[in-house]
This record gives sequence, C-alpha cells and structure tokens, in this order.
Amino acid sequence: MPTQSRLIFDSLMALRVSGPWSSLDSVLFRVGVLAGLRSKKLDGQTVGVMVTASHNPEQDNGVKIVDPRGEMLESSWEAHATMLSNASSTEDFIKALDELVRTTKIDISKPARVVYARDTRPSGVALISALEDGLCAIGVEGRNAGVTTTPILHYLVKAINTKGTADSYGDDSEEGYFRKLGDSFQNLVTGRQPLEPLLIDCANGVGALAASTLTEYLSTSLPLVLENAAISTPGALNHACGADYVKTMQKLPPSFADRLKPGQRACSLDGDADRLMYYYLDERGAFRMLDGDKIAALVAAFIVDLVKSAGLDNEIKVGIVQTAYANGASTKYLSGRLPVKCVATGVKHLHHAAEHFNIGVYFEANGHGTVLFSPSTQQKLAQYQPSTPAQSTALKHLVNLTQLINQTVGDALSDMLLVEAVLAHKSYTGVEWDSLYVDLPNRLVKVTVADRNTFRTENAERRLVSPPGLQAKIDELVRRYEGGRSFVRPSGTEDVVRVYAEAVVRSQADELAFRVAGLVYDEARGDPSRRPKEFL
Repeated sequence: MPTQSRLIFDSLMALRVSGPWSSLDSVLFRVGVLAGLRSKKLDGQTVGVMVTASHNPEQDNGVKIVDPRGEMLESSWEAHATMLSNASSTEDFIKALDELVRTTKIDISKPARVVYARDTRPSGVALISALEDGLCAIGVEGRNAGVTTTPILHYLVKAINTKGTADSYGDDSEEGYFRKLGDSFQNLVTGRQPLEPLLIDCANGVGALAASTLTEYLSTSLPLVLENAAISTPGALNHACGADYVKTMQKLPPSFADRLKPGQRACSLDGDADRLMYYYLDERGAFRMLDGDKIAALVAAFIVDLVKSAGLDNEIKVGIVQTAYANGASTKYLSGRLPVKCVATGVKHLHHAAEHFNIGVYFEANGHGTVLFSPSTQQKLAQYQPSTPAQSTALKHLVNLTQLINQTVGDALSDMLLVEAVLAHKSYTGVEWDSLYVDLPNRLVKVTVADRNTFRTENAERRLVSPPGLQAKIDELVRRYEGGRSFVRPSGTEDVVRVYAEAVVRSQADELAFRVAGLVYDEARGDPSRRPKEFL
C-alpha cells in the first residue's frame, strides 16, 4: 500500500483516491474482496462495483460499491471499507478481514456475485484487472459490464436482483436500460409539439457512448447533438467541459462558444454521467444556468400537477429534499407548494430522506438527483381506477415517469429525458423554465486548512458548533447584507472548508463569501503570508 495515496470511503460510499493510479492495484484487489464479502453477507445477492472518479480529472480514479437494490453501500460498512483499504500490510489486511467476517457474522461458504464496470479513464483497464483478482481470490462469480456509465451499473445491479420477481426493474442488460428509457419517453411526449434539437456536452466521457446509443431508442422524439465526445483524446475527460465545470465556473464550456445560439437549450453531463446541468443564452447572449435546484422545481411542480389531475392528491404526497447548498430562492419557491426537507450534504442523506415521502424529489444544486416512488405508491398507481379521461391520462403519465426515472441513483441521461418530457408538456423554453423563480446570486469559496476536523456543524450543516464563537461572527457578517445567507462546512475527503454565501446583489454575495472565508482562514491559523488576497 503506497504511503502517498490517501484512501477514504466518504459519504457517497465512493473510494476517493489521490496519487498515481498505477500504485492502486492493491486497493482495487481489496475492494474486490470486500464486494465479495458483502454479497456473501446478503446470501449471494449481486453487488455492484464501479471504477470511476466521476467529475474529477482524468488522472484520478476511484471506486464505488453498489448494494443489491441499486443504492449506495450501507453506511455501516463504511468503516469496514476504510479499514480494509488502508491496511498497511498483508498481515493487517488479513486481520481486518477476519474482524469483518466475525463482527458481521458472514458465512463465507455462501455464494458471492458481483457485476462491475468502468468509465473511459485509461487507468481503468489495469484497475479492473486488479479488481478481478480480488473477486477471484474469494470465489466470486463476476460479471463484467464493460465500459458504461455509473447509473447504468446501478440499474444493472437492481435489474439482476429483481429478475423474475413481481418487482422486476427491467431486463438486466444495457439494451434493457435504453429500451426502458426510450419507450417511456416516447409514451410521454406522443402528441406533443416536436422538440427542438438538444445540444449535449458529454464531458469527453463515457456519457458520450451512452448518449449515442440512446439516440437509437428515441427515434425522432428528441434529436440529440453530441459535443465534447472525444473519449480517446488523452487528458480531455472533464477538461474545460462537463457539468461540474459549468456549475463551478458558471459559464459555457469553451467549445460551445460558437455553437450555442440565443434561446437554444443545452446540457452538460459529468465524467460518469450521473450529474446534469442545463443552460441557455438569453436574447442578449448572456449565460443562464439551470442547475439541480431549477430541475427539482420544474419536475416537482409537474408531478404535483399530475397527481392532482389523476385525483390522487389526497392519497399521494409529494415532497422535496434539499441541502444547505440549495439556492434560497428555490427553497422559498418550493416551500409554498409542497413539503421541503433540508438534510446534510451527501447523496445517502438525500436518498434516505426522499424515501419518507410517497414521491420524493431530490436534486443537489450540482445536478445530481432523482425521484423516488415508494413501493406503496407504485402499487397504488398500478391498481387505481380513474373515473374520467383526464384522470386516466394523468395516471398513464405518472406510470411512465416511474419507468423513465432511474430511481436507484442520479442519472444524467434519465434526468435529461425527464426534463425534456416536462418541457414538452409545458411548452416551455429555457426562458419560461428559468422564470419560475430568480436565483439569488451566490458564491462558493474553498479554504485550505490544517485540520478540517476542527470544524463541526449542526442543523443539516447550516450552522457551526466548532470552533467556538465563529458562528456568531458569521451571523454578524450576514446581517450586513440584504438577503444574506452563509454557512461553512468541512469537506468529507480533504483538508479544506467550503464557504457558501448568497445575497440579493452579486457583488455583495461575493463580498460576504470572501469575508467569511477570511474569518475561517484566520480562525484556522492560516499562514498570513499565504493568505489569499481575495479573502477580506
């Protein structure tokens, strides 16, 4: 195990790795063993492993473990994963394995099944080989799903485990995934005004392959124009493109500068196609971003209308789940229409909270999200007898949404089709969609600190409890700005603290963010000679 690598299973249950990928063979071997043990613990149900570093640079890589329902690895296994990955010797690794088997009462004679895949990163080939060695070492029946997106891998895991049951999620193949999305989308937009071509930034990643295949299943219902699809160009993955670039930089990918026309809508996927960001240019040619908050508002309002039109509004309750990063204007807009729950950052928190609604909608501002229909709600939709043609139509739309939406995880392609279906029904352009509410100007600043663990939060990460007294200073600053809001939270994977701020005026949002960043830097006893000049 190389000492230069830093290994931690964070709140996304993804192993984030920094360091030369060539030294990570032992890590992937151990992940293979861990996935096999997880399957054995679950009586041979299929577990998934995805080798990807998502929106990170091409030279990075990582791995995500997927539980049988297509959801993230159970949080109680997080500590086991971190311990196994960081064992400093073979002896320590064996000792950690014995402890895992003993404490979780695993019957190692049980069968084990794992389906695995990778994205387009060059390092993936060798890392998959190391993973396969780990699977082989513990006698796992492996299935290589090849090069595909993270959401497709999640889909495959659930489809495999529900095959032949009343809860079948679909055919356990990529073709089954695309057919499910294509058929349900076409059902939803039949009879609607034809959609204008959609320009897609594929982040030069695996999403380009999936989007290209998807076009074959959409027929003429939605013309897709694929850009940034250079998956074999060294260094191109996520470079000056992709959903994270658009969200962070709040501007078009440079390659779109001469491609996107005023009024034309476009979207960006990230490197493994689990995040989605929409945008357009207004009549003056100014960039307008439609992020995860805007997607949630569009989708939630549409579903609420359908539930009401179907005559089910007294039986099916729709709710929204957000994090502190959600724009304050979106929270205000949504709160007047349906229940809104704020939770700590991290997909596991959002997903879990969404499960408590009959229909739970969650999207992070970064464009990762989905919609969950509870099992009882899906059963109700299957058994409900509408009494009017209007109710029957709304019911059919709701049933098709349950098929179109990848409920296992955020899925950029599934979410893209969901957005396009709503736009078709509403006859919205990006302008009408954007006008649902006006975002408050905001700024996100990263502050490097010696120890992020000195910063602790409460109230869904919206307030600091440590260091003592710092929250009071932040509150004092916030009161100086109209519509001001700011919070500070430590990163889950690196020694940085993230500062978010918003205000009614752009210059004030920026100023508030940099003033709070300055407070954090000084509180963390940062080197005065290295204090970023923009920190106030």
